[in-house]
Amino acid sequence: MPKHLIKISMLCAAVLMAGCETTGSKQADPNAVEVPSPKNPDFAGEMAKFDAQFPNAKATKYENESIAFNNDRKLDQKGDCHGKSKYPVTIVLILDADGKVTKTMTDVENAKAACFRSAYNGVQFPRPPMAPYRKAILLK
Repeated sequence: MPKHLIKISMLCAAVLMAGCETTGSKQADPNAVEVPSPKNPDFAGEMAKFDAQFPNAKATKYENESIAFNNDRKLDQKGDCHGKSKYPVTIVLILDADGKVTKTMTDVENAKAACFRSAYNGVQFPRPPMAPYRKAILLK
């Protein structure tokens, strides 16, 4: 077998072994090189709908109320999502007239984003000023 094929085979084996060692970890290694996740192409449309809710005094007041609600209940700490990637995730929550999260969408697709979507799915926020109401949260 030519030397270059042996080298390629050894490199592939090393990459596969490295991948297997990291897939089971709960916390992202702060010293590890992490590639940013690909962007969700549908996310820009949801952010545009969120932005279209403003300027609106009722929406601005609701943002402050819902931020306090989120922080008081530490919703972003459910499931230890922050440790799944060093990169931030932006999530848009879609609330119905009663304030229940009926849909979530993140700017990227990775384990951290999936964890946050799960953590916020079905959460009952205070009643928003309009429905559907889009609430964006940057999660670092």
